[in-house]
Amino acid sequence: MARGIEGNEMSTPRPSKTKKPASGPQSSKNQKSILGFFQKSTNSTSPAPLASTLVKQTPASSLSKISFTKPSASDLTPAPSSDAVEPSSPIHDRNSAGGKNKENEVVGVGLSSPSRKVKKEVNYAESESDDDEEDKVFKPIANNARKGRATKRRRVSLEDSDDEFDLDAATQDAMLAGDMDDLIAPDDSDEDAVVPRKRKRQMPAQSSKKESPASTPPVELKTDETDDDITMTGTSTAQQWTYDPDNLKPLNPRTLVQAKKEAGKKSKERPSQTEPDQRHSWLANITDADGNAPDHPDYDPRTIYVPPAALSNLSPFEKQYWEIKRNFWDSIVFFKKGKFYELYENDATIGHQLFDLKLTDRVNMRMVGVPEASLHQWASQFVAKGYKVARVDQMESALAKEMRERVDQKPTKKTKEDKVIRRELAAVLTSGTLVDTGMLQDDMSTYCMAIKEIDRDNLPAFGVAFVDTATAHFQLCEFTDDIDLTKFETLIAQMRPGELLLEKSCLSAKAMRILKNNTGPQTIWNALKPNKEFWPADVTIREVDASRYFESPTEDNIEAWPPVLREAREQEHELVMSAFGALLQYLRTLKIERELVTLGNFAWYDPIRRATSLVLDGQSLINLEIFANSSTGTSEGTLFAMLNRCITPFGKRLLRQWVCHPLADAKKINARLDAVDALNADSTVTDSFTSSLSKLPDLERLISRVHAGNCKGQDFVKVLEGFEQVEYTVRLLKKFGDGEGVIGQLIASMPDLGVLNKWKDAFDRDMAKSEGILVPAPGIEEDFDESRDKVAECEDDLEKLLKRARKELGSNIVKFTNNGKEIYQLEVPKTVKVPKNWDQMSATAKVKRYYSPELRKLVRNYQETVETHGQVLKEVKGKIYARFDEDYVTWLAAVKIIAQLDCLISLAKASASLGQPSCRPVFVDSKRTVIDFEELRHPCMNVDNFIPNDIKLGGDAPNIDLLTGANAAGKSTILRMTCTAVILAQIGCHLPCTSATLTPIDRIMSRLGANDNIFAAQSTFFVELSETQKILSEATPRSLVILDELGRGTSSYDGVAVAQAVLHDIASRVGCVGFFATHYRSLAKEFEHHPQIRNKRMRIHTEPASKSITFLYKLEDGVAEGSFGMHCAAMCGIPQKVIENAERAAREWEHTSRLGERMDVGRGEGVYVPLGVQSDVAWALREGVEGVGELGMEVLLEAIRGL
Repeated sequence: MARGIEGNEMSTPRPSKTKKPASGPQSSKNQKSILGFFQKSTNSTSPAPLASTLVKQTPASSLSKISFTKPSASDLTPAPSSDAVEPSSPIHDRNSAGGKNKENEVVGVGLSSPSRKVKKEVNYAESESDDDEEDKVFKPIANNARKGRATKRRRVSLEDSDDEFDLDAATQDAMLAGDMDDLIAPDDSDEDAVVPRKRKRQMPAQSSKKESPASTPPVELKTDETDDDITMTGTSTAQQWTYDPDNLKPLNPRTLVQAKKEAGKKSKERPSQTEPDQRHSWLANITDADGNAPDHPDYDPRTIYVPPAALSNLSPFEKQYWEIKRNFWDSIVFFKKGKFYELYENDATIGHQLFDLKLTDRVNMRMVGVPEASLHQWASQFVAKGYKVARVDQMESALAKEMRERVDQKPTKKTKEDKVIRRELAAVLTSGTLVDTGMLQDDMSTYCMAIKEIDRDNLPAFGVAFVDTATAHFQLCEFTDDIDLTKFETLIAQMRPGELLLEKSCLSAKAMRILKNNTGPQTIWNALKPNKEFWPADVTIREVDASRYFESPTEDNIEAWPPVLREAREQEHELVMSAFGALLQYLRTLKIERELVTLGNFAWYDPIRRATSLVLDGQSLINLEIFANSSTGTSEGTLFAMLNRCITPFGKRLLRQWVCHPLADAKKINARLDAVDALNADSTVTDSFTSSLSKLPDLERLISRVHAGNCKGQDFVKVLEGFEQVEYTVRLLKKFGDGEGVIGQLIASMPDLGVLNKWKDAFDRDMAKSEGILVPAPGIEEDFDESRDKVAECEDDLEKLLKRARKELGSNIVKFTNNGKEIYQLEVPKTVKVPKNWDQMSATAKVKRYYSPELRKLVRNYQETVETHGQVLKEVKGKIYARFDEDYVTWLAAVKIIAQLDCLISLAKASASLGQPSCRPVFVDSKRTVIDFEELRHPCMNVDNFIPNDIKLGGDAPNIDLLTGANAAGKSTILRMTCTAVILAQIGCHLPCTSATLTPIDRIMSRLGANDNIFAAQSTFFVELSETQKILSEATPRSLVILDELGRGTSSYDGVAVAQAVLHDIASRVGCVGFFATHYRSLAKEFEHHPQIRNKRMRIHTEPASKSITFLYKLEDGVAEGSFGMHCAAMCGIPQKVIENAERAAREWEHTSRLGERMDVGRGEGVYVPLGVQSDVAWALREGVEGVGELGMEVLLEAIRGL
């Protein structure tokens, strides 16, 4: 099997199925050295001498006199191919006498000599650089012998593939389309071990006949453990024996000296068979760059310390690798090598274990590799597993390196390091900072967020900066929070960052708890060192100025700063500037900060927009399942999934922001509802928009890639065609959507996209689509035109030479043939004689291919011209992108308007899908808060048998419904359904009910479910009370509050006391509307006459005998007869005996407890005054109106009148 990329096995065509002679006694398993490889031979190495053969004295072999040193490459030698690999068998000239292969013939050795088996001195030492490796491959072959050609080409049989990388279709296509040498990576170091390959020879017909071993004296070969050159000494073996018919034994029998191992010395193991820490001392005892061990509190897992002495002892290639890897120890480093990306040492082990990539060797390192064409696929898989991926690219080709060195000739002697192809870190990929559209798997934004926290007047203060790297959109916020971190929790729940940058040991435990509860398992956490990596505000400002991200041609550079960033600087928002500094420093390590920051796309972000939007805090987003359901954590069954019918990626991202921040202004809500009604009344706009823009690419992300200069040619064409489609669609919409409404305003505000006209013929779009190359139209780029003309001149010169060669050789079938990178070889029939100064490069059975001296010069000139043209093409591409980026503001404005239209159409589609009945909500301006829904169904449960219910809170009715009912009767569904309907209405969507009337709600607050926080040492009851405290302190009369089973985390007496006190406070003092669901039936009696509380229950039907219960899911007035826990126990399969004992105990406790007595109060004589009323009277008498508040006094008077 031939060897591919230095250890990557690749299949070669199967040899002919002719019967081969039996192999020798030496097993391949016992082969320990290169010499052992060549000792594998057939028993019959030459035909037996016949009796009639005359004994001839063979002259001394000249083999030992031939110098096999590597010839130096001429400056005019065309650029070579990478490591050409020998075919499994040589090419034979069937037309030559005796089946000889003249190309493999060695001058001076008799054909009958047995020494012909070792025909020349072989050097297995690897070249010192990529250039040397390639130069020796490309040396010409003389007409009569191939002295300089060390290796031959091979072809790939896909059907017999044994490729260790499991090549995918893209790579196989690449292998078939181009020469296989393109897939062979040249070595960079003289320590890269080349595995020798045996050349199979065509055996003479007589060789199949078994002969006596004594007829062919073995050749004595000397070898050692270091695989030095194999050298033939002495005379030909033909001189060492004389034929004697009576004595067939040789006169001087010689034995083959086997390479013997020194006693006690083990052979060197392959790196893939040993652990890296056994070969490198710094891997055995890992410390970070500062010398801290992993158990040290200041240990930095991103770096590893490599001793300078150890680094200097490595080969140039290894040194190049470790100089990069030591700064990215926590990343998987993909190292470019030829047409492959390779992973070494510990990274190779991870790749082998996770994805079964075949483990092999490179120099003194274990290695796995993946084809260049599959980089994104493999990098995405590592990123999906939570790893960071660092990509190291070759910054030049071998030809470009040679051209550069010729121009920059230095008088100093070149070192081995100078001979290694230059490589640099190109990018670091993490799941939270992906920018390549090919690797992004989701249309929604993924944020990288930096958080700075300090204590300000005994309250936590935060500075937060976060960026969606795919769109280069930075958002900043700074705020002082309450003791429960409400704003911070809301921010994290809204954004759900994919990557966090935290100041090491500077974040409070409560903030850490919120982060852990609101981020997924794939979130990447980075702890940055204070000041050094998490920059303070002054360092951030200094770095931004020094890096010149924002420059003004006429004014001071501060005037060119984005307004948001300049405001943060001038108003001394130190926390947010520090957070932005940490974000900037981190993006700089990823090599993407300049392309993102220079776009200047900055905005302030307010997690709780009290003045303009309905506030949904983090807890409510979770409890109401707005973006993720509680069972699987996915979006299935959520409000966002129901609303999201957008057809553009940037529309989906904007809709998420609309859901996070529903409108609170009735005028704006009604304007949005008007647009929804108009779209549903006339489907022309919706149909035109959908049909035209359904296949629109993610323009918002792509224009940021164009700014960065990292956009593929095909994607750039998509951008232009996308905006052209947008322009066409807007022209259509103007015919139907012109008016005063939201749609008309959006269409009218669309920027003029006439700038697209200059891009219609700016470059060849067909070539950009097919090859990804941007070829400008003639006259636009002078440099490109000149470079292209030079390439054309070179091609003309080559064509003239071909015609001249045909004329001189007298053959019209002479043509140019490309053989991999050995291009423009003159292919001549073997019957045609060529000049002696032509060098043969390759041959087939019928033709030979040559380079003439003149052709060699022309080819070299052509290759260098093409290489220069490629650099010019890159520069032209950058200029084209820069010209397009000049209108970035126009492109972004158009994208935002299309996103808003997409969101409105999505709301219209969602409204139309609600089924019947459905209605437009009516918003009223009332002094008292009102929520009135008739026959409301759950918006996210579009099922036929869902039982609707009437909801009426506030207005003419009491503000609070005290809801009791059996277990699983549907109380929580009523609570969530009401909140979801309010959110839906204020987003601007229709509701699934017969009528809906409400005043705009400013905030929804919830306390649902039972959960604890053991990591923060907080019990279930503690969490309940913390959330309740937030409601009591922040709810307003315009708020909607839902409390479900408050007090169940403690004893019954404590639970009832807390529930009673909280219910009284929100009904009497806060004055909000909402539900209070409970199993404490005593509360119903306690607040029976409260003017702002009404008793409600869920209707059920029970069968006492069978203990069966039927849930009717209907909300009605009254108090539930009980919780019917025993019925639920029976339904769950609890043993009957246990249930009977439980019923007996429940009856005794219910009639003997004070709670039971409280239910009977009022049945006798006298009037029962609730404790809440007594408390309010006491406070009013003690402190006047201030003791209970104006609203509380009004409620108290109404309660007294009711008594």
